Amino acid sequence: MTRFLAVAAFAALLALSFTPAFAAERESGIAQREPGIAQREPYGIGLEGFAYPYPVNLLPLVNDGEQLRMAYMDIAPAQGNGRVVVLLHGRNFPSSYWAPEIKVLTEAGYRVVVPDQIGFGKSSKPSGELHFDNLARNTMALLDHLGIAKADIVAHSLGGMVAVRIARAFPDRVNHLLLAAPIGLEDYRMYVPPTPTEKIIENEDRLTAEGYRKQLETNYSPKIPPEAITPFIDARFNIKGSAEYPRWLRAFVSSGQMIYREPVVHEIPLVTVPTLFIMGADDHNAPGKPNAPEALRPKMGQNADLAKALAAKMARGSAEVIENAGHLVFLDAPDKFNALMLPFLAK
Repeated sequence: MTRFLAVAAFAALLALSFTPAFAAERESGIAQREPGIAQREPYGIGLEGFAYPYPVNLLPLVNDGEQLRMAYMDIAPAQGNGRVVVLLHGRNFPSSYWAPEIKVLTEAGYRVVVPDQIGFGKSSKPSGELHFDNLARNTMALLDHLGIAKADIVAHSLGGMVAVRIARAFPDRVNHLLLAAPIGLEDYRMYVPPTPTEKIIENEDRLTAEGYRKQLETNYSPKIPPEAITPFIDARFNIKGSAEYPRWLRAFVSSGQMIYREPVVHEIPLVTVPTLFIMGADDHNAPGKPNAPEALRPKMGQNADLAKALAAKMARGSAEVIENAGHLVFLDAPDKFNALMLPFLAK
């Protein structure tokens, strides 16, 4: 798939938000206006009003005594090869951004399961704290529900941290582990001082849509055009029109604290399943980097080098680096990414 097709997939997602069904929602909604931007159609904190490329199902779950629902897409191939790929999303992305890879994988014969982790996308936003162990168990509960004994996992960004925990806790359930520009390749506690949750909530609440766009461009070095980034901004800022926005915000901040408090880098060398890192050469994303002492910031986010060093410590690890690609590596360089992904999964 070419970069043009990847961008076209995003354009299709944007077009869905202007279908008659969503137009009716706009008529009944209360518009949210921020300085310097157009009116925003409010979404629910389960991304009600934000279109996904395939039907969404909901799985009831219980985490820490709280009744929750996990959203997921389950896409069958036209001609199956008997294999299943689970796609795990990042922190700042609804799982809908996997649309180009869903197409590539189903055309290659894979059944593709794409969950929104609890706390993200169309899944429930819990009142309690998020933990990687819970997210890993939730993902296994989804596979059990779908009758899937074993799957390949392709994980991006935060999803990579979830995937490492899955591969460590449930190695018999994983065929191959592909980590696409994962975070968590270093222990951020070594650089960034702890920050109280309430302070982070205050800072995140002040962030504007334009400020968020600049943040994504700075942190992720994307090569896709600006209009392809717009759905990520909409998915976050249209939620501000919901009466439940404070609960969404607390869950979002909890996910950031989870990244900081529950590192997985020390577990990565212990992963035994075949693992491939696919990194963008320009990906220097490091959560919390602006809060680190200035002298330490240049040491953070050397992600391609970190991946290569970690792969060398693993029993069956390898790493590939794609030039002219950033944190959104599978969207920045789809042809090169797919040329690495498909042969690895087929082994």
